[in-house]
Amino acid sequence: MSRTKRTAHAATIIFLNCLLLCSTAEHAKPMTGFSSEAGALDAPACIKLIREAVANEVAASNNSSIKHMFRSRKQTPQGSQTRLYVETRDAMVGLTIAYNDTPLNAAQARGEEARLNSLAANPEQLRRKHSQEQETADRTLRIVKALPDAFLYEYDGEQEGTATLGKVGDQLVSLRFRPNPAYHPPSHVEEVLEGMSGVLLIDRKAMRIAKIDGTLSKEVSFGWGILGHLNKGGHFLVEQCDVGDDSWEISHMALSFSGKILLLKSIAIKSDEVFSDFRRVPSDTTFAKGIQLAEEEQAKVAKNNAAVVKRVRGSHS
Repeated sequence: MSRTKRTAHAATIIFLNCLLLCSTAEHAKPMTGFSSEAGALDAPACIKLIREAVANEVAASNNSSIKHMFRSRKQTPQGSQTRLYVETRDAMVGLTIAYNDTPLNAAQARGEEARLNSLAANPEQLRRKHSQEQETADRTLRIVKALPDAFLYEYDGEQEGTATLGKVGDQLVSLRFRPNPAYHPPSHVEEVLEGMSGVLLIDRKAMRIAKIDGTLSKEVSFGWGILGHLNKGGHFLVEQCDVGDDSWEISHMALSFSGKILLLKSIAIKSDEVFSDFRRVPSDTTFAKGIQLAEEEQAKVAKNNAAVVKRVRGSHS
């Protein structure tokens, strides 16, 4: 990969992580109570609600003892990709199992196996991968700390949680957010937070952020315009849910953005990704063990798919 491509890819990753963290904005004001409208939160109460939810999000991000195996299906204009992921103590294992809902052929499967085994056998590459993931996590926490003054909020009603949004049966408080005109980003990393407006949902009982749905109401520059800009109208959606044992994970993420990086390279990000089938794995799971778990799950998926095909063929015979 060329240096330009690596730089553009890195900038895109930084931006996407910023988007994911837009759901954790807070504001430093005390809670005073409810507005005159029955059940509606006034502005300080909204801020208090956000602050408590943010504290839980930060605590969860710092808790490395909870790890999961899960599945992802990502749809882009080029097609779909289905992957199995396993969180390990070393780094994230990601195993592609299908393209356009068609299982990998033998050559593709061997390529995936070789790629992962090469990582497992190369401590330096694995450390580099872990370091990159840690840098992303640290950058995420940096954005969280920068967000207190980024947005203004107002109460926008409530709805009930579902299996893929918040927690089943819990009340989700809807808050509209818009840019805070008094906010001044301290560096180019935080500049992507300007110009965003939309709605977020907070699970009132669990005090976790269930959804952030935002749109860029103006063109947003990052890196003082040197690294690039994102065009007005860009949209993102991130949803979280309780996956058991009071563990929360992202269940859905949709992105649609266009713009430029390094003034010259046009970018067009359009994807819709669903995460499902979350299962706990031991907190001390190694990368090698994660590969084994992913491959075992892949074998189960292949066996189930074969059984389904056999039943369908039998019903038409």
